[in-house]
Amino acid sequence: MIDPALFAAPIAIDRKEHRHMRLKSRSTRFDRTAGLNALFLTAVEFIDACRDYPIVFVEAGNGPDGKRDVAPMAVLGLAQGENLMLQPDGSWAARYVPAVLRGYPMGIAASDAQTYVVVIDSKADALSDTEGDPLFDEKGEPSAMLEQTRRFVEQIESEAQRTRLLGRSLLELELLQPMRFDATLPDGKQLTVDGFLAVSEEKFAALPPATLAQLHKSGVLAFIYAHQFSLGLMRALIERRVARHAAAGGATAAA
Repeated sequence: MIDPALFAAPIAIDRKEHRHMRLKSRSTRFDRTAGLNALFLTAVEFIDACRDYPIVFVEAGNGPDGKRDVAPMAVLGLAQGENLMLQPDGSWAARYVPAVLRGYPMGIAASDAQTYVVVIDSKADALSDTEGDPLFDEKGEPSAMLEQTRRFVEQIESEAQRTRLLGRSLLELELLQPMRFDATLPDGKQLTVDGFLAVSEEKFAALPPATLAQLHKSGVLAFIYAHQFSLGLMRALIERRVARHAAAGGATAAA
């Protein structure tokens, strides 16, 4: 899968067109997240991500079967266009980096109903005639680097499909509900974060033992707990925002 917020202009890697092209440095492109306040997470990432980000759910349209889908997101900022994890020096503030960002500028996309292709963001300035690792070997076969990348983005796609099933489970149990987070900033201003879904503690607590046992057996219960634990980090984001604004104000005053 590809995140349209990350990929400005994805194109398929083509054996003929890119036969002699190379991929520049594989360092993670944190700069692409400037202006993003959330990134998609697969369910398998919840346990690691819940220590660094609030994990919420957002509406994701309808699936091929016409049923409603939701997608889990790692919250990066508390306002539209705000990324508090991207440091002023271009580094990343959190220990865990979401898989979709680690894979960028490469991803995987469906070319038709049954075929997926590896793509690259043509706007990422990642391809070169002379610099970096070759995409194909002398025989025109995918290089070891390209094969490794293909396996990684295919794994993300597989996990994304499993994550959709997680969302469907939560929807079927009617556990998700619109949530909002309200806080008072040090200057007295009110901050409200809404537009997301979270597991209702009341509905979750009311689930019958048999349902909880099934959720535990399927692994969904662990994901719910990680999601609930992560929501406490909303206040950590506020602290990060206040500290950043204070630093920016101090820098302006010094100038």
